Amino acid sequence: MKIRGAVIIEQGVTFAIVVVKQSVTNYTSRIIRVRSSLQPFFPNMPIILMSQDKNGTPHYYGRRDIVEFLKTIRLDQIPWKEYYIV
Repeated sequence: MKIRGAVIIEQGVTFAIVVVKQSVTNYTSRIIRVRSSLQPFFPNMPIILMSQDKNGTPHYYGRRDIVEFLKTIRLDQIPWKEYYIV
């Protein structure tokens, strides 16, 4: 499986951000399930899920302090890459 995401270090905190469909972030149970399934690939890191609405506006789900930070930066400032998960 291929996912789009980034690993970021900001103010001494290393975290992962992963792009998901809005249908994932519409339900808390799906958010929890997807984050749990990603944890082995991003060990010991908070995982933030990001989806975009129909206008392209990003919405972040995860640790509140990280979400607040992400709201202050543009999407093109995030060092996106593709990860291949087996």
